[in-house]
Amino acid sequence: MSGRTLSSVRNAARALKEFSSERPELGVSELSRCLDLGKSTVHRLLTTLTEEHLLVKNPDTGRYRLGLAMYDLGNTAVTGLNLHAALTPPMNWLQDVTGGTVHAGVLDLREVIYIERLDSPHMLRLFIKVGRRQPAHSTSTGKCLLAHLDSTTLHRILDGWKMEPKTVHTITDPAVLRKQLVDIQRLGYSCNLEESELGVISVSAAIRDRSRTVVAAVSVAGPKSRFGSKLLGLSQSVREAAAVASHQLGYKR
Repeated sequence: MSGRTLSSVRNAARALKEFSSERPELGVSELSRCLDLGKSTVHRLLTTLTEEHLLVKNPDTGRYRLGLAMYDLGNTAVTGLNLHAALTPPMNWLQDVTGGTVHAGVLDLREVIYIERLDSPHMLRLFIKVGRRQPAHSTSTGKCLLAHLDSTTLHRILDGWKMEPKTVHTITDPAVLRKQLVDIQRLGYSCNLEESELGVISVSAAIRDRSRTVVAAVSVAGPKSRFGSKLLGLSQSVREAAAVASHQLGYKR
C-alpha cells in the first residue's frame, strides 16, 4: 500500500461502500467477511463511523445502516454536480452577450468562493481562479449572497466584522452595507463599482434551487470604461442567466 494512504481511512471507505439499496443493513460478521478483516477491527471501525453519524446502529438487530450525515454528504455532492450542469449554458450565454468575464460563486461566512469562471474574450482578463476566496463585502457576488441570508445569520456575520478596504470605493461600514443589501433584495441584482479593483465593475444575481434557497450567484465583470454606461443592460442579462440556472435546479416562481 502506498505510503500516501491510510489503511484505516481506506477500510472505512470500503465499509461504507458495502451498503446499498439491496443491502441497507449489515452486521459485523458480514462486513468482516466482505472486507476480509477481523471482527474486532470491523467493530472498532463501525463504532467510530457511528460516533461520526455516518452510520446508525439498529438497537433491535445490532446491525448498521447509513446515517443522516451520509445523506447530507450525498445531497451536497448531487447539488454540486447539478449546479455545474445548470450553470454552464447560462454562463456561456452571458459571456456571449456581454463580452465580460463571468463567474459563479458560493458564500462561506464572510468570503466568496468562486466555483466557475469563463474568461473575457477581450484583452482585459480578471484573474480570479476557481477555488479562490474573496471578501464578500467587496464583490458583487458576495453582496448578492449576503443580501439573501436570513436576518439572524446576517446579523451574526455583520457583528464585529472589520471590513478591510480593497480600494477607496470599498464599503467598510456594516450599517452602509446593510442598507445596500436591502436595496439588492429589492432590485434583484448587486453591483461592485470598483470596490475590489480600480477600473473594474461587476454585476451579480442570485441562483435558487427547488426549495427556493439561494445556493450561488452568477456575475459578469469588465472594465469600467466599457461597462460603466451599461449597468442596466448588464443587470438584465445577469438576472436572465440566473433565472435560467435556477430553473434548471427546479426553482419555480
